[in-house]
Amino acid sequence: MDIEDIRELLAEYEIKFIRLAFCDISGRQKNIAIMADELEHAVKHGVSFDASAIKGFLNINESDLLLFPDLDTFSILPWRPAERAVARFYCYIAYPDRRPFEGDGRYLLSEIEKKSGSAGYSFLVGPECEFYLFETDEKGYPTLATLDDAGYFDMAPLDRGENVRREICFALENMGLKPERSHHEHGPGQNEIDFRCSSPLKAADDLMTFKTAVKAIAQQHGLFASFLPKPLEKESGNGLHINLSLYENNENLFEKKDPKAMSFMSGILRRMKEITAFANPLVSSYERLGQFEAPSTVSWSHQNRSTLIRIPYAEEHDCRMEVRSPDPAANPYLLISLLLSAGFEGIADRLEAEPEAAGDVLSSPLPERLPASLSEAVGEASGSSFISRVIPGRIVKEYLEDRTMEADEYERNGNGHSYLISRYFRFI
Repeated sequence: MDIEDIRELLAEYEIKFIRLAFCDISGRQKNIAIMADELEHAVKHGVSFDASAIKGFLNINESDLLLFPDLDTFSILPWRPAERAVARFYCYIAYPDRRPFEGDGRYLLSEIEKKSGSAGYSFLVGPECEFYLFETDEKGYPTLATLDDAGYFDMAPLDRGENVRREICFALENMGLKPERSHHEHGPGQNEIDFRCSSPLKAADDLMTFKTAVKAIAQQHGLFASFLPKPLEKESGNGLHINLSLYENNENLFEKKDPKAMSFMSGILRRMKEITAFANPLVSSYERLGQFEAPSTVSWSHQNRSTLIRIPYAEEHDCRMEVRSPDPAANPYLLISLLLSAGFEGIADRLEAEPEAAGDVLSSPLPERLPASLSEAVGEASGSSFISRVIPGRIVKEYLEDRTMEADEYERNGNGHSYLISRYFRFI
């Protein structure tokens, strides 16, 4: 799309407000609203903001950054009023001299995607994201009372989330995503909606759109949607399974059973302990791992859903691998950048796959385990030359310092799950 296309859409839909959205380094979406007639100025000159106020970006001595809207990400927010409608763009972030800001995960992922294309490779990425629906109190604040007590694939009247999922699917369609499946998940009040896979950058954008839509539609129903990795201590956690298909010369290498596909998978397995601080960024993340099919070991399988990577049965043209350890608190731009880079490294090193996990993964002899805590995950990432090769040093430093503070605060409080709920529940 170009500015002329956008100008016509603004007039056709009588759009008066535009949200310019971006992510902080922790993966939380931020935005600023401008009036629609300011868009052309934003495209040419950017919109400045105080980066020192965004955790992990800049300090007060160098605080100015600019947002430049990516016109290809235009979307109308369907839950806002149709009259004087609201549109949204995702943005790239730059310094005042137009240099890309190294803390912009979106730019990082776009560059990795370009680099893979130059090498003859492309990807389809499909995030599968779970969430819980909770009741709210008389002031609209979330409670820990789930919307229902239904279980996996249950139907109404046990499943009380059908209408909410239906409206979310319609909203996603209106925003250019293509929902494929929706259903009740294992936990009470837990749901999943899967949408069509796409290129790496678009998949990360789509995931951010999905989370925003789920939150907004739930609120319209008087509910609260939680993406916290473990909102209920004794129930299933929320996973963010990342499906990856690898193509060379437009051929799916997993479908061809090409050795490069297994080298790609092996590269991710080799680096996953180092990536875990980015895949599972909260103390709460480690309550989920090792329970209810969430993996705790570095292993792979075709059928076993408790392994880190699964290569599932798939119809023709849908052959893929599924990374099962990440959770929805992850920054998708940084996470997908690391997964693709680890896979490419595996191809370059011609790694061969370890034997497939058989039977009970946890009882296998001396399995290599994922980090069991955020502190341990930060330690793995801090000493990783791989992480520092993929992600600019400034992001790594700020990100890991922030994760260390989270882990230290939890260890000082020592209040278990109740502390984690008070710390995260309303914000994730």
